Amino acid sequence: MRDIRIAAAQFEHRDGDKAFNLDRIDHLAGLAVAAGAEVVSFHEGAITAYSFLQAATRDELLEVAEPVPDGPSCRTLADISARHGVPVLAGLVERDGDSIYNTYVCMTPDGLAARFRKIHAFLNPHLSSGSEYCVFDLLGCRVGILICYDNNLVENVRITALMGAEIIFMPHVTGCLPSVMPGRGLVDPELWANRDNDPVSLRQELDGPKGRGWLMRWLPARAYENGVYAVFTNPIGMDGGEVRNGNAMVLDPFGEVIAECRRLGDDICVGLCTDEKIGVSSGQRYLRARRPEMYGKLVEPPEVPPETAPGWERKRPADG
Repeated sequence: MRDIRIAAAQFEHRDGDKAFNLDRIDHLAGLAVAAGAEVVSFHEGAITAYSFLQAATRDELLEVAEPVPDGPSCRTLADISARHGVPVLAGLVERDGDSIYNTYVCMTPDGLAARFRKIHAFLNPHLSSGSEYCVFDLLGCRVGILICYDNNLVENVRITALMGAEIIFMPHVTGCLPSVMPGRGLVDPELWANRDNDPVSLRQELDGPKGRGWLMRWLPARAYENGVYAVFTNPIGMDGGEVRNGNAMVLDPFGEVIAECRRLGDDICVGLCTDEKIGVSSGQRYLRARRPEMYGKLVEPPEVPPETAPGWERKRPADG
């Protein structure tokens, strides 16, 4: 790969308001390019917002879903890319025939460069899961995409790295969720509403085990164990009635954070990704040290069908 500057952005999206969200994407892409970014990435579901779709009926999902790449949001994203002269990556709800997907796209001034459908879709039972990995060439680099929960299964990140990805975009909507883990759970929305008057109390919550502290348990490991750059994006602020912690960041192949959004609001960060670090990373040695002849257990059919479930109780939407 060549040395490249990549931006990870965070913003407070509005539920179902595509025009507003695309306007924020446009604005933040401009700030990122002004800061030297050659690629700008946004979070899972950034165009539509995300968690509010948990209780949506099938018909309500279809109302926000669009074809890719010919839908209006992809066209707008391509216009944003052309206006700023850089590839832009963002998430939306895709409709393809009778299927609905949680999809992430990379749009360039020339149109669609890549589309990835979340492999482990669980937000809503009317969403279908994707069945293909995504690794492609972008500006002289080999990049991959995995959405949110996909990154929690170590096999997905390892396979994406084995397919040649040097940089993996990891768009999320996560953090500050109900959990049985000690110290985790929701953040009081009043802390977000009062963030200007009392930023310290909110920062303590978002940086603790509910938010950033939880990310640091596993996110650096995905980069380190595979010798790749990880570009993590996540919304900040209100999402479906709950607070998200942001912390969009770029991690290097050593698992070190080289750029991070730290504002309690919309923000961008730009990380310089260099080929030199990949070549000397421990993760690349681990890839070469593998003994696949011993890994048959990994591909044995399970006794029960694969199940993807969130770590919290979901309101089950009625069939529509």
